Amino acid sequence: MHYRFAGPDQPAKPVLVLLHQNPSSSFEYEQLMAAVATDRQVFAFDTPGYGMSDAPPEPLDMAGYAASFSDAIDALNIDGPIDVYGFHTGALLAIELALLRSEKVGRLALTGIPMYPPEKRAELLAQAKDGPAPNESGEVTLSLLTRLWDYIVIQRDARVPLDRAMRSFADKAMALDRASWAYLGVWSYDYSRLDALKLPTILLQPDEQLRDASLAAARLISNIKIHEFPDLDRDIFEFAQERIANELHKFFD
Repeated sequence: MHYRFAGPDQPAKPVLVLLHQNPSSSFEYEQLMAAVATDRQVFAFDTPGYGMSDAPPEPLDMAGYAASFSDAIDALNIDGPIDVYGFHTGALLAIELALLRSEKVGRLALTGIPMYPPEKRAELLAQAKDGPAPNESGEVTLSLLTRLWDYIVIQRDARVPLDRAMRSFADKAMALDRASWAYLGVWSYDYSRLDALKLPTILLQPDEQLRDASLAAARLISNIKIHEFPDLDRDIFEFAQERIANELHKFFD
């Protein structure tokens, strides 16, 4: 399990665990970590099979990935209570970690809960299952990388520098044939599990593609606050990290 770490030797506040979207890694949190780790220690894990974490022998469901984070927290001797923040895929991983370790997780922050309507989730699950395997010619892989470059670099927010966008592209490209693994768990997720979530939770929601789905999911969580960012869309950790960190500080404190 690979992770990034930031924070003081003698923190005044509980540890914060960050869980990333798919197919990224903890790289996407580097700038947020610098903004939020002023008075607390922050651990940002790479999901198994992504970034620099070893891959499991086969794709896991959200609970399976969460169990691996639980093992890592114990291996690092991280004392509770801890706070957890998850973005997109990481939102489901954070929810599952909170359900698994209810005695240890104190507060939960989420962005972009991917609860699309059931028919769309079924369609996306089928796509994740049936995607073409890499071939010797490289046609499948190069097509994937072309689409990834278009989304990450060409369509990026204009405030994101080119070199930073290129590093983000390279980070996501590392997954290659495992890019869809975590999506099998995302699009088959049982959202009735949100009813069991009782700890204090906040949804930090930009005006992104997932906004409506995320707000619908939030209505299934009993103890939740919602803070919207109507002027933000994508790439929020690249230029709005201070704003996100400020809201995390206010809620976790």
